[in-house]
Amino acid sequence: MNGDNNYSSIGRTDSKAEIVDSVGFYKDAQVLLESVLHELMLRIELLRRYIVLEGGRDPVEHCKGRIKSAESMMEKLSKKGLPVTAESALTKVYDAVGIRIVCQFVDDVYQMVDILKRQEDIEIIKEKDYIANPKDNGYRSYHLIVSIPVHLPDCTRKLYAEIQLRTIAMDCWAALEHELRYKKTVENPELLAEELKRCSDEMASTDLTMQTIRRMLK
Repeated sequence: MNGDNNYSSIGRTDSKAEIVDSVGFYKDAQVLLESVLHELMLRIELLRRYIVLEGGRDPVEHCKGRIKSAESMMEKLSKKGLPVTAESALTKVYDAVGIRIVCQFVDDVYQMVDILKRQEDIEIIKEKDYIANPKDNGYRSYHLIVSIPVHLPDCTRKLYAEIQLRTIAMDCWAALEHELRYKKTVENPELLAEELKRCSDEMASTDLTMQTIRRMLK
């Protein structure tokens, strides 16, 4: 999911994210993946509204989603040594659907994680807390691999999605790191990696400070 940045906000149509791709093998799969994307986006929107209705504060700054493009899917399946088929795309690739939830504060991230884990029809397949345990390069985020039921005329299928939850600061760092990482020429990659890690640590410190200030104002 990290390499797929074609995200679209709820209620918006994005030609790269939500329009069924014309590539043959993936066309049927994308119809099902779109239903997963819309179901999760609508569910998150409903949860946010309900929290506010109950007198709480919306924990989400914004939420975006995307479906992996046919080209990205073909590349991923090939790298994994899997058949380039719709069935492989639906059952072997867990991030064909990607949701990114961006929150203002770290506490908001964990609140949304807890809420999602309490949804009876959303099964948590795998989770990684890169906030408490950042990657070596400084990447911070909370990742959930989930499955949800998709009801078809003759059966019900469980399909997968990856949900990333992070703060605004974490999202900013990840976007800049992605941009810099894909530059074709870097004169001193080691220095760049060190500076990116330093920036990540500083932004994490700011996140914690802002969280402390918020708690003081309650």
